[in-house]
Amino acid sequence: MDTIFWFRRDLRLFNNFALYDAIEQGAKHAVFYITPVQWQKHGVAALQIDLLKRRLVYLGNLLAKHGIKLHVLQSGDYQSCVEQLIEFCAANQVKKIFANKEYEINEQQRDTQFLLMADKQGCSVYLYDGDLIAPPGTVTTKSGEMYKVFTPFKNEWLKQHQDSHFHFKAMPDTFSEIEWIEPELLKTDNSSHKWPIDDESLSHVIQRFIDDKLISYKESRDFPAIKGTSGLSPYLALGIVSTYQLVAMVQQQHVDVLTSAKSNLFTWVNELVWREFYRHLLVAFPQLNKYQNFNQKYDSVQWRENEPEFNAWCEGKTGYPLVDAAMRQLKETGWMHNRLRMVVASFLTKHLLIDWRKGERFFMEHLIDGDLASNNGGWQWAASTGCDAQPYFRIFNPITQSERFDPNGEFIRKYIPELKNVPDKQIHFPHKYLASIGCDAVYWPAIVDHKAARERALDAFKV
Repeated sequence: MDTIFWFRRDLRLFNNFALYDAIEQGAKHAVFYITPVQWQKHGVAALQIDLLKRRLVYLGNLLAKHGIKLHVLQSGDYQSCVEQLIEFCAANQVKKIFANKEYEINEQQRDTQFLLMADKQGCSVYLYDGDLIAPPGTVTTKSGEMYKVFTPFKNEWLKQHQDSHFHFKAMPDTFSEIEWIEPELLKTDNSSHKWPIDDESLSHVIQRFIDDKLISYKESRDFPAIKGTSGLSPYLALGIVSTYQLVAMVQQQHVDVLTSAKSNLFTWVNELVWREFYRHLLVAFPQLNKYQNFNQKYDSVQWRENEPEFNAWCEGKTGYPLVDAAMRQLKETGWMHNRLRMVVASFLTKHLLIDWRKGERFFMEHLIDGDLASNNGGWQWAASTGCDAQPYFRIFNPITQSERFDPNGEFIRKYIPELKNVPDKQIHFPHKYLASIGCDAVYWPAIVDHKAARERALDAFKV
């Protein structure tokens, strides 16, 4: 067992260049470590763990068809993971280990420790930037500093890559098929069953989005009642698909997409660049991994400690229908439309003046696409504490957001059936209407007045 591959959040065989190089070096074995203690520390959602385990079962069988055995092992946390992997390498005479990098601080510390121990044992470790098109530190200002505003980062990213034609690298020759038995560690409750995990289904999902929705994505992406987004975020979070793969598939039909940054076609690719931006920030500013404000100016904001209001937000009982419907969507499905993520985050941090960290943690514990870089970046953007965040005085009005992006109340009625008979015009804030027909008890009262909450937030952020 001279060479092995170490899977992390890169759960794919195809378009996994680190794995390809390992195979070319003769790797017939791969490892993945289940780390429940570490996952608990990071607040990883049970639904995401279910999806991960289902994918590992699929991946184990797929690898076996190519003569590669996937070893699924359990280690608790990263410290024991490193120790066990060193023992595994010693017991099996492993001399070369291939893996893709993870950019969060705990993962980087794990890898630093492993590199030191592997070197003492005579093992060579090869780490790749398989999660990004542009590795951290490669998109910088002329003085070599990380950009603190997205648009110039994007422009530099495009300058470097707009002439690239991303293509699918052929998988190297593999080995004779072997038998693989599903480990007990991968037994699940199948709670993520609505999300397919096989490559064929995912390829169809991606292709249908590119064929049918990419051109209209800019116009439809903000309307939660419309299936206008790709729905690929859970797969990006676990590395089941990669940014490289997605851009390559777009270029197959729209070869000039990266040179047409102002076109509707680029709008979705722009979201992938945002994803890279947030990862670069994690590396350049490690304090983000520790849930510190990017903009230290707002360290003095006096967040309110109000558990009843926080619980009302968590349960979708704020009295603002769009906010409540969004929170119910999260709890019922493990996913939330991106426009609504901004709305509910703004409501928690501005209307209720509750620390963004509480909302960020709640999201991580429930999202099937939970991802530190994107989740932290999104929450700090909404709270105005982050890098290139919305200004503190921009406070979403949940009523006008509802009127604009769910004008007929279709999304609201789906998740708040109590309001199914409320007319379209009144459904965005139905309290007066319900009172007028003697149905006050149908829907809970608003926990905060919009105007008063806005003034309170403006005062709090004037620091």
